[in-house]
Amino acid sequence: MTARQTRLRLGVMALCGAVGLLLGLTGCGGGSDDARPRTLPSRAPSAASASASADPDAAEEAAVLASYSSMWAEQMKAYRKASAEGTRLERYVTADALGQFRNDLDRMKAAGTVVRGDLAHDDTTVTAVDMDAQTPTATVQDCMDISKWQTYSTKKNQVLPMPSAQPRRYMATATAEKWEDGWIITEFAPDGSQSC
Repeated sequence: MTARQTRLRLGVMALCGAVGLLLGLTGCGGGSDDARPRTLPSRAPSAASASASADPDAAEEAAVLASYSSMWAEQMKAYRKASAEGTRLERYVTADALGQFRNDLDRMKAAGTVVRGDLAHDDTTVTAVDMDAQTPTATVQDCMDISKWQTYSTKKNQVLPMPSAQPRRYMATATAEKWEDGWIITEFAPDGSQSC
């Protein structure tokens, strides 16, 4: 594991890094409270297609991408109100990660900031699947675009400026494990130094 990859179970530091890139460093999200994140495309072929039968992991890849997309949709709901209440984050991240994530949301609430706008994902793909492991694992590569994000100060009623050095598009890697009730994200590592 590289220094850029931090276990969510150990405190969601990688996720905090994403929040830092998106919130603290960036001043993320622009737009209205009604803006919705773009749904991640499934790169896996349909079960009915000929290529699906040629790739036995295609259905698992589709399921991994669906969980990853759902995780981000739930996070966006939480970022927009600085609260995990009413979200299903616990379905898509580990329990320890959820606890740290809620701590981060509490800090946002205390600072009086919320995220507005949209997070785009481009070329999101499953780059590896290991169904033979004791706990099956998968790796996701994602190009994250935060150019339409802003951090909004509810105390000052204004958008906080994004640092000029903040990359607007950068790569991220996620690791997922298949648990009894489906795929869950266990690692998330944004890499602001790798543009896409």
